[in-house]
Amino acid sequence: MSRPPSMQPQMCGPWELKERLGTGGFGNVTLWQNKESAIQIAIKQCRQELSAKNKGRWSLEIQIMKRLNHMNVVAARDVPEELQKLATNDLPLLAMEYCQGGDLRKYLNLLENCCGMREAAVLTLIQDISSALTYLHGMRIIHRDLKPENIVLQQGEKRLVHKIIDLGYAKELDQSSLCTSFVGTLQYLAPELLEQQKYTVAVDYWSFGTLVFECITGFRPFLPTWQPVQWHSKLLQKQVDDIVVYEDLTGEVRFSKHLPNPHNLNKLLAGELESWLQMMLRWSPKERGKDLKKRSQDQEPRSQDGVKDSEEDSKESSSEGSKDSPKASCFCFDELSRILNLKLVRVLNMTSAEIFTYSVQPQEDVASLQERITQDARIPPANQELLLEAGLALEPHNSVMQCAIDYSMMDTRRADEPLVFLFDRSCYSYEPQFMPRVLPENIRFVQNEPKRLLAYSSQRRTWGQAWHTIRALKEDWQRLQQGQKVAIMSLLRQNGTLSKQKNEMVSMHQRLRATLEFFSTSLHIDIDKYQEQRATGIASEKLLSVWREMEQTALDCGQTEDVNKLEEEMMTLQTDIVDLQRQPWRSGEALETLEVKAMELFRKLREKPREQRSMGDCQEVIKLVVQAVQFYERKLRDFYTHLSKTMVCRQRVLELLPRVEGMVSAMARSEKQLLHLQEKRQKELWNLLKVACSKVRSPVSGSPDGGRTPPAPAHPLMSHRPSDVPQADESQLVIEESKMFEGRLQSLVQDTIQETETSMQILREWKWLNGGQDLA
Repeated sequence: MSRPPSMQPQMCGPWELKERLGTGGFGNVTLWQNKESAIQIAIKQCRQELSAKNKGRWSLEIQIMKRLNHMNVVAARDVPEELQKLATNDLPLLAMEYCQGGDLRKYLNLLENCCGMREAAVLTLIQDISSALTYLHGMRIIHRDLKPENIVLQQGEKRLVHKIIDLGYAKELDQSSLCTSFVGTLQYLAPELLEQQKYTVAVDYWSFGTLVFECITGFRPFLPTWQPVQWHSKLLQKQVDDIVVYEDLTGEVRFSKHLPNPHNLNKLLAGELESWLQMMLRWSPKERGKDLKKRSQDQEPRSQDGVKDSEEDSKESSSEGSKDSPKASCFCFDELSRILNLKLVRVLNMTSAEIFTYSVQPQEDVASLQERITQDARIPPANQELLLEAGLALEPHNSVMQCAIDYSMMDTRRADEPLVFLFDRSCYSYEPQFMPRVLPENIRFVQNEPKRLLAYSSQRRTWGQAWHTIRALKEDWQRLQQGQKVAIMSLLRQNGTLSKQKNEMVSMHQRLRATLEFFSTSLHIDIDKYQEQRATGIASEKLLSVWREMEQTALDCGQTEDVNKLEEEMMTLQTDIVDLQRQPWRSGEALETLEVKAMELFRKLREKPREQRSMGDCQEVIKLVVQAVQFYERKLRDFYTHLSKTMVCRQRVLELLPRVEGMVSAMARSEKQLLHLQEKRQKELWNLLKVACSKVRSPVSGSPDGGRTPPAPAHPLMSHRPSDVPQADESQLVIEESKMFEGRLQSLVQDTIQETETSMQILREWKWLNGGQDLA
């Protein structure tokens, strides 16, 4: 449906005319908005000069629209009372929901879609239109005029939704009308309609296949500029599985069973849709949309073979409007559903810059994916490291569905589909593996014949391919940069773990040194005090030997030299990591500049007035392609040099981690050993105290044959006692002296206990630093 210029403001009660949306075979479509509620509706008004037969078909279209209810079929609305007066003849108005996104033709004409729509956009379009056609065919309705102008776009909650419009189109298809009304849309009409033969729902299969091909490649598949008669005679030569017939730049007509490059589909989807298009674009309606290998088993339902016209369908099914519509069962839609339900995982091999695409099942784990990757990348599963965009690693036991693409949740215009990045653990020095880039056919032709003059349509196609090629190079470069960022993020994640271990090692080392210093100081005090009292007190060579051994053992627990060496290695590593991060990421600015230049050249060519569209060459834009390819290959060497440094740093981190962890464990054991020595030293002190106590008690409880300690000096009050003091008084004096010795002994024990408790309290404080255990 064409889109005329906007109209002057006009009011019908609260309804204001906003825009004329287009003009179709039956009438005009205008947009009205309610000023009070802001509700918008599209009003289709029939032209007065229609024939009686077409007026009947107009009324039939309104009847069909009102009984349909599907999210991918534009919905009919009640005509507001104020707008009823717009009907200037006896034909009713058709009110429909308004879809703000315009029609698919407008979307296809965007500069960015010159070589086909994005992968996600293609898949969502196929999903929506196949769902709508399945519904319509189940309602025994054939659209017969499926084309981009009859598909409109509506922004849904998550993505664009495609809706079919102009249902029930019934213009008479005689030979004269083919050359007038259908000029420009001839390419979407099935051959049996052109040949005025009986038809079935297979006419919609042809239109749908043609539409999908155009969305994938950016152009219609079968000689789009040819006139009907020549077009028909040439297409009769098409083989059963040919999906494209085109003129190359030399003017030769070529037939192919494959999707032409360039397009935006991955290899797996391109292969699947290629086979599906071969089924949808068969010349014979009896073979179209069917699996020829199972043709004898898959007979088309009787309800579809007998369909001739949508008027008859609506009469037969008008009484079923309130019932659920039957499902139109067809192999082509079942096969399409299978393709759309594929769960895909895209893996970028960072060692070769190749992208592998795999179809996975919900029950699969990552290990099964790795086995398939091995066949393509020649990297054993044990050496494969699969990283997500955040730098997280995929473990072999994880479900593979966590990295599968969900197209229903994607923005259909995005180019950055989710990727899994593959690295080789056994490889630390990456070398660029230059694979010859396959340039589009037109680009190769112009490279060989740069001065060849081309018609405007050929220029437009070639310039579009040139821009698309440079854009593809830029996006390949961006994906590699994304992979490098993933490697850096993985490096930083591992380095963060190393930093935590380093902090723990430093903290443990400081605690160990403090514990060692306390123990050594305490031990030296004990040895010094022991040396001072050994002449007049207790002596034990065995105890002194044990303390000397403790001193040497404690010195061996320091491990300072090993810790310092590890710290130096980590400091050097941190410097290298910082240098990696300082290097510029956006080294692909030249590709972006070349892309902008190519885009502007292509835009100017497209916007040329018709009178200026003459023969010309493509040298200017091809030079940009050559520059882009040369820049890409040159910068690829620098890229892999930087990536190799990243992988070497990451390997150094992975090698340091177990060494630091081992050092922390060794120091923890040393600290435990020191605490054990401290405990042992305390026990020895208590043994000394026990011996001392036993020696102090011996004068009181010793044998009467002279084992007593010499008596202490007498009390001053007793030093001048008379000679005639009774013997009983002398015994009393001995008892008092014994009490005095007992008091001194108790004081000595109390001081020793207090000193021991102080030592134990300090040990408790250190033990608290080690984990909160109590030494009491």
